[in-house]
Amino acid sequence: MSRRTALWWTLAATAALLPPIPAQATTPHEPALPFGACPDSVPRPAAPDRVECGRISVPLDWNRPQGPHIEVAVSRVPASGTPAEHRGILLVNPGGPGGSGLPYAVTKRAKLPGSVRRAYDIIGFDPRGVGQSTPVDCGPMGGLFDSPGADPVPVGPLAERAYLASLRNTADDCSAGAGAVLPYLSTEQTARDMDAIRTALGEPRTNFLGVSYGTYLGAAYAAQFPHRTGRMVLDSVVGPWDWYDFDVIQSRALLRQRDTFFTWTAAHPDRFALGGSAETVRRAYLRVREGLAARPVAGFGPAEFDRAVYRALGRTERWAGLADGLRTYLRDGSPDALRPATAFDSPDSRTYEAANRIVKCADAPAPTPHRILADIRRTRHLDPQPVLTGMEASTCAYWHHRPAHPTPLGSPDAPPLLLVASAHDPVTPHRRGTRVAPPPARLPPGHARQRLLPRGLRQPRQRLRGRGGGRVPRRRDGSDGGRALHGARTARGAVTHSRLLNEFVFIRSAIAGPRAGRRLRDPAAVPLRAVGCGGRAGWPALESARRTSTPGNGS
Repeated sequence: MSRRTALWWTLAATAALLPPIPAQATTPHEPALPFGACPDSVPRPAAPDRVECGRISVPLDWNRPQGPHIEVAVSRVPASGTPAEHRGILLVNPGGPGGSGLPYAVTKRAKLPGSVRRAYDIIGFDPRGVGQSTPVDCGPMGGLFDSPGADPVPVGPLAERAYLASLRNTADDCSAGAGAVLPYLSTEQTARDMDAIRTALGEPRTNFLGVSYGTYLGAAYAAQFPHRTGRMVLDSVVGPWDWYDFDVIQSRALLRQRDTFFTWTAAHPDRFALGGSAETVRRAYLRVREGLAARPVAGFGPAEFDRAVYRALGRTERWAGLADGLRTYLRDGSPDALRPATAFDSPDSRTYEAANRIVKCADAPAPTPHRILADIRRTRHLDPQPVLTGMEASTCAYWHHRPAHPTPLGSPDAPPLLLVASAHDPVTPHRRGTRVAPPPARLPPGHARQRLLPRGLRQPRQRLRGRGGGRVPRRRDGSDGGRALHGARTARGAVTHSRLLNEFVFIRSAIAGPRAGRRLRDPAAVPLRAVGCGGRAGWPALESARRTSTPGNGS
């Protein structure tokens, strides 16, 4: 067992011994961080709510606080409730690494329940190197933004050498563009920026909601500031691996997800006209990719196709669009239905791709070129035509800076955290998410339900299972009793939820307080498998929600 994996296990195992976080109201503070108007990239919330933005100066290297400084952009949507209802700040992060969090304060807040909006100032921020926070630029970036791009799946010695050369060129471009800041655009440094935001806002604790990479950032914050960690929801958990290992795991989870997509599409032959079996749909998929590889259309080739597939496989509600795009190309020869809404070489995309690689290479050890090729060959042995779009950390093999140590994650001194993972999420595979905490002894009865695709299309089925693998029974009336939506405790005190639920369900339970955890209304969809991770009871508020709710009640 690695040291970092042991840290995660310790976090979960010791959570039961930690005292509960007081749920008393806090009084809003007059911040030292001045706020004003926001840039045009930040949407405006509906009146009477407002969003305001400011900047905070932080050291480029927190180990040398008197050295050069950079600016971090911060946004805030103030709590809408009374001073007596105020419970502090809730920082949010949308993932990445490289995702802009400045607009996320508005867009994420719109999905939160009224009780959370009334109690918390929602705080977004662009992590260092991203968006409005001293953005990085890797210039040409090794041909990544060529249109059409080179085939991202190397086959044969010549293609493999060209693949490694593109990685080297990417690392060289980032060194030329980012230069001296490369070692300091790390998750560990960003976590310290988060605490500087907390200090500037005059708050005693940081409450946090992080998605995907945001879970890694939240775990890094808890490692450095366990006693300043408040309520924390880590949704779609990134397991405790080096980034390259995680990318390899993800690439193989994508194969399983794509097979599920083929099966699902085959179940709707009249709708998509791609065939009535998974194998027939797969052949149609391969015809599209082979056609684009042989004759790209208006800059859309195999690299652009794989990026479209990667994006679609991560969210089942995008599957219909992917299937429609395959059909349209086979019928008309046009890939337009597969093109992204925003050009891949847009300024925001360039910053995202640069920051993604810089952060990953600053966080963890690098693979060797030999290992990269060996892993690609192993993946191609599983499926000759994999999707390798998410293998960003391969660039670290040629990086010009090596981190002194892996990013510390988690702490036995932190309070209980709510960890969330789900099936049908290949981007943050749920089986790996269970490694951050021991699995529950059993799951509560029930299936979580959520409409993910257009009406009339059957959903890909997922089963909610306990550790022993048995299917969780349903009530006689066919309902789940709402218990899976309340974050109910299992026998070992773990919390169960699915990422694919409406997030307000578990966020209300975890953050809002005793009136939380009402049953989600939507009769139409798929049973989801949820994996339990977390703490003693999730949180005291979560336990209150469980005691005060009645199975099967509506909202």
